[in-house]
Amino acid sequence: MKRWLSLGAPFLSWGRSINQRTLRADVMAGITGAVIALPQAVAYAFIAGLPPEYGLYSAIIISVIAALFGSSWHMVSGPAAAISIVIMSVVSGLGELDPAQYLSAVLTLTLLVGLMQLGMGILRLGSLVNFISHSVVIAFTAGAAILIGASQLKHVLGVAVPGGLSFIDGLLALLDQTDAVNYISLGVGAITLLSALLVRRLNRRWPHLLIGMTVGSVTCLLLNGADQGVALVGALPGTLPPLSLPDLSANTIQPLASGAFALALLGLIEAVSIARAIALRSQQQISGNQEFIGQGLANTIGSFFSCFASSGSFTRSGANYDAGAKTPLAAVFSAGIQASVLLLAPGLTAYLPLPAMAGAVLLIAWNLIDLHHIRQIIKSSRNETLVLTVTFLATLFVELEFAIYIGVFLSLALYLRRTSRPSVMEVAPIPDHPRRQIKNTQRFSLQQCPQLKIIRIDGSLFFGAIDHIQQRIRALSNEGDTNRLLIIGKGINFIDVAGAEMLIQESRRLQQRGGKLMFSSLKGTVIDELRANGYLQRIGEELFYDSPEAALSDSVVKLNKEVCQRCSARIFRECATPTNSEMIPVTRL
Repeated sequence: MKRWLSLGAPFLSWGRSINQRTLRADVMAGITGAVIALPQAVAYAFIAGLPPEYGLYSAIIISVIAALFGSSWHMVSGPAAAISIVIMSVVSGLGELDPAQYLSAVLTLTLLVGLMQLGMGILRLGSLVNFISHSVVIAFTAGAAILIGASQLKHVLGVAVPGGLSFIDGLLALLDQTDAVNYISLGVGAITLLSALLVRRLNRRWPHLLIGMTVGSVTCLLLNGADQGVALVGALPGTLPPLSLPDLSANTIQPLASGAFALALLGLIEAVSIARAIALRSQQQISGNQEFIGQGLANTIGSFFSCFASSGSFTRSGANYDAGAKTPLAAVFSAGIQASVLLLAPGLTAYLPLPAMAGAVLLIAWNLIDLHHIRQIIKSSRNETLVLTVTFLATLFVELEFAIYIGVFLSLALYLRRTSRPSVMEVAPIPDHPRRQIKNTQRFSLQQCPQLKIIRIDGSLFFGAIDHIQQRIRALSNEGDTNRLLIIGKGINFIDVAGAEMLIQESRRLQQRGGKLMFSSLKGTVIDELRANGYLQRIGEELFYDSPEAALSDSVVKLNKEVCQRCSARIFRECATPTNSEMIPVTRL
């Protein structure tokens, strides 16, 4: 009962810690968060192709619900840049839509995203995000940043470019409009961008986007930009989020389903990653399943209050923690302040130029590109670099939702390829070592017995890996006089049915040649599972030893003495010395 209560109402647990001190800290953090969230919410609605008030609706409703029903005490949810560009991409794929149809499709998409996230949370699939490579997220976000920046260039330049164009076609259309550039628009956008950069450089705690857009608006006003063709955002409606009804017809849901699933995954990845990153600083324990439920409820309920799909925000979450927030009430207070601004000061955006908004969005897009981790990935791993490159290019040249799938499938394919080729290492005893350690023959330049090979397998024996392992076993056992093979299995985590059948096959093959396939150092759980399934008896329980020493003591004395007499390796203590023609009786290793 307590577990289900914590899933359904997590605010009951942290609510008991609220006092006058935490309330004061949360109010101050809420004010800071509202100042940061206001320009971002308007900008992200702009990216999603929606009027600015819908960004505020989402920042108000979704942040409150996610704060109350998520597990993180400091993460702030709401509109996010990468999510917003995917929304525009998915809905634009439906064809030419009038503003009312576009909004209806966005609300339907948001409902689908929320229901998928909620379902995954209820089914406790919180670990699902662990299967999505970090490189995929980095590359997709970088690609989305390029697309976001490219989409804002027309507003900065003050030229008309048709919507729904591909990345390349959009750039070509911009080049065709170079003669029609509005230099006042360009100046307003540039001043906004430079002002925001300067403010952030002076003090990262200051609301650089808000200050930058204010400077751009004042510049536009001084230059009389409205009369010079500079477009303005216009005033907000001055109402709280109105009730809305998503379009639940099959004709709308079906084409949005694939994009909704990609958005649901992307939103959950962002939210869980941000929650965990903040938790490293706050020492709080995060529940992935609870975050799924919180994000799912927020988007599901938000779709009925004119909100578009949202997720966690690293900028607002980090600022919330740095401002001293103690509980999720800080996000609630921030939402309340934004609602007050929406009601009491709707004219704040009346004189906000589109080029100023676009300049702020360009800075947001630049901040999305994680150059540090991109360089790190390129230096450290060829496979991850391949995933990074393919996902990035797919984001630019393929529909965004499919770019996520391409990156995920490629990273999983490379992971499966790696696990299907576990390390099968040839090892041998170190001569004259007091404990006769067994080490890598190649690394330590060790000789091997011509009749008995020792290998160490580091990886599980499952259906995807048995072909590789079987080929290695046969190649080693077919060399010269080799007819005995000892597998050191301390690195084997499990053996499935296909793996066990392969071992039976190889054991019988060596027995027919008068040899033996032996095993040592297998984990107790692996032995127990083989015994429970009857495979231990079928392979031969006498072939399994507790240690390599026990296996070698039992096998070396049974080697072909004629081969031993002409052998110069003599790597075992049981071997004859170079001057003897008979083998020394076995004592111990």
